[in-house]
Amino acid sequence: MTDLSERYIRNEKMLSAEENRKLRSFNIAVIGCGGLGGNIIEMLARLGIGRLTLIDGDVFEPSNLNRQLLSTPENMGQPKAKEAGKRVRLINPDVKVVSKQTRLEEHNAEELLRGHDLIIDALDNIPTRLMIEGIAAELQIPVVFGAIAGWYAHIGSILPGDRLLEKLYLDSEREKGSETYLGNPSFTPALAASLQVAEAVKILLGREGVLQNKLLMIDTLKHEYHVIDM
Repeated sequence: MTDLSERYIRNEKMLSAEENRKLRSFNIAVIGCGGLGGNIIEMLARLGIGRLTLIDGDVFEPSNLNRQLLSTPENMGQPKAKEAGKRVRLINPDVKVVSKQTRLEEHNAEELLRGHDLIIDALDNIPTRLMIEGIAAELQIPVVFGAIAGWYAHIGSILPGDRLLEKLYLDSEREKGSETYLGNPSFTPALAASLQVAEAVKILLGREGVLQNKLLMIDTLKHEYHVIDM
């Protein structure tokens, strides 16, 4: 077992020793273990979040190799949630991890998400994303939302009672995400995932600067970053 006083020492100064200890008490659900999710899971595990529930019903396929951190030529056809759990155990055995090899749907969402301190949306599916916002509101669980498409990313935090995604997605945009048309490179998910994890830490520790009722819009092509009040 790793010496915890050494493992997290580089987090100190930015986070206090008490905040580092507190992170180990939280239970986070990550929905999606692909492009966004793989990076998110890696960072949460290295931060020492106490318990992770990893939810994804897909398996790895060759088109994932350009961007999905957890995909390798050797694990093609393997369940993403299972491989994500193996990665967490490899890099930080102190983190409790539960892999759920299933799609999040109306009939199982409440059962899968109940009891978590925070949900991180790492999906590319707008209808499911909207469903999560509603279920999380009922369960009084905050959600950190992230979406990417090509050079672009959106990030926001949804506290119980907020309806960021309902405001963001018009009815005509709710069937397919922009990534269908603009592509999925390697760097945009990594950037968006980093910002989602930063938001998660701020929410859990009660820090200032959370993107509540705001949308961070990023254009990495022009290096434009805008925060929009929603």
